[in-house]
Amino acid sequence: MRTRYRIQRRALLGGGAAFALAAVPGARIAVPQSLDRVSFHTNWRAQAEHGGYYQAVAAGLYRRAGLEVDLRQGGPNLDPVRLMVAGRVDMIMSNGFQALTYVRESVPALTIAAMMQKDPQVLMTHEGNGINSFEDMRGKPILVGSGGRVTYWPFLKARFGFTDEQVRPYTFNIQPWLVDRMAIQQGFLSSEPLSAIQAGARPKVFLIADAGYENYQTTVDIMRSQMEARPDVVQRFINASAEGWTQYMRGQDIAAANRLIIRDNPEMNEERIAYAIRVMNEQGIVISGDANTMGVGAMTDARWERFYNAMRDAGIYPAGLEFKRGYDLRFVNKRVGL
Repeated sequence: MRTRYRIQRRALLGGGAAFALAAVPGARIAVPQSLDRVSFHTNWRAQAEHGGYYQAVAAGLYRRAGLEVDLRQGGPNLDPVRLMVAGRVDMIMSNGFQALTYVRESVPALTIAAMMQKDPQVLMTHEGNGINSFEDMRGKPILVGSGGRVTYWPFLKARFGFTDEQVRPYTFNIQPWLVDRMAIQQGFLSSEPLSAIQAGARPKVFLIADAGYENYQTTVDIMRSQMEARPDVVQRFINASAEGWTQYMRGQDIAAANRLIIRDNPEMNEERIAYAIRVMNEQGIVISGDANTMGVGAMTDARWERFYNAMRDAGIYPAGLEFKRGYDLRFVNKRVGL
C-alpha cells in the first residue's frame, strides 16, 4: 500500500528566515562538555508567542540540559512540516489539527507536548455595538481567513449555528474592520486587538477556546523515528522548553529573550511583547487547566478525545480515525516548572 503525504499549510502574514541562536552571556552555568544538537522550527516569525523557547536559549536552560538548540523561525515561504518530514529539522511547532492530520494522511509524525493550553484564536468586534456573545454573531458577516475556514469555522458552525453565507474574506488588513463598527473579524489574542487599540478603536474580543474549542497550540511535533531513536534528548528538550515557558510567562529575567526576539524579527518591539505576555497571562493561554497541576506542556487522553470528537462531528476528520496515534504523553505531565 502506498503511503500518502499531504501537508496542510497555514496562511502566514509576513517575511521570515531561519536563524540559529546562541545563549546570551550571564550567570555561570555548569554544562556538559559535549552537547547534543537539536533543531526546532517555529511556525512564524519571532514573537512573544514563541517566548518560552527564546527564554530557554537566553537563560542557558537548553545548555544546562546538555543541548545545543538551533532555534529557527518560520515565515511565509517556509513549511515546517515538510522540512521535518524531509529530515531537515528535528522538531517543529504546530497545533492539534496537525496531529490528527498526520494520522489521517499516514504521516509517521506526532505531537509530544502542547505549550499552549488554549488556542489564542479570537473573533473581534467593536465595543458598544450590541454584539456581546458568539450567539449575537449568528447571521452577521464575519471576516475569516482561508486557514480558519477549515479549523475553527466548522466548530463555530456546529456550536453556534453559523453558516458559510456569513463568511467574508479576511486579508490580514484591519482597515475594513476599523471603518465598520458592526464588523467582526478573526484575529490572534495578542496581535489584532493591539493593532486596533493603536489605531484608536475599542475592540471587544471573544476567545474561541472559551467556547469549548479545545485545540492545543504551540505544540512540539516530531517524526516517530526521531522520537524512538533519541528519547533522552527529546525529554531534555521538552523539560527545558517547559521551564523556559514558565519563566517567560512569569516575567523571570526575560529581557535577554526579548532582545533575541526583536533581533530576529525587527517588526517586534517592547510594547507588542509586553502586551502579548499580559493578555496571554490574563487568558491562561499557557498556564491554565491541566498545566496548573501537570506542568507546562501538559496533554491528556481525555482532552485529545474530546477535540477529535468535536472535529469529527464538525466534518473535519472521518469517523473511526485512530487519533491516539497522533500524540504521545510520555514526555509531559511531569510537573516541570511548578
